[in-house]
Amino acid sequence: MKSIADVAREFGVTTRTIRYYEELGLLRPQRTESNLRMFGPSDCAKLKLIVRGKQYGFNLEEIKEMVLLFNQDRTGVKQLVKTIEYGHDRVAEVDEKIRELQEMKSEMEQLLHEFSEKLINLKGNGQ
Repeated sequence: MKSIADVAREFGVTTRTIRYYEELGLLRPQRTESNLRMFGPSDCAKLKLIVRGKQYGFNLEEIKEMVLLFNQDRTGVKQLVKTIEYGHDRVAEVDEKIRELQEMKSEMEQLLHEFSEKLINLKGNGQ
């Protein structure tokens, strides 16, 4: 069992963030007699999934659904099906952003080329 401070340090999040995840029902730590939160392996596994999900751009509603699905189906099948579905959606979003960035880069390169030519012409006519 780990304290909230230990878990926060381990996963690189704040204790406030962990308490927020608890408010959302994503984590359910045990409490000591003095009401301190104690996190077991299950909570740490869920927190790892939450942190990883946030890194990959999933929103908290999607993450919550994936976490809660494991509670409903301990085989993990439903959770994996939903994770794959959300993963495909996220990959499509990333592909679209890449396409937009490539388009922006191409436009910027074209402008730079035009500006460079204009500068050469201005320098040639000015001398």
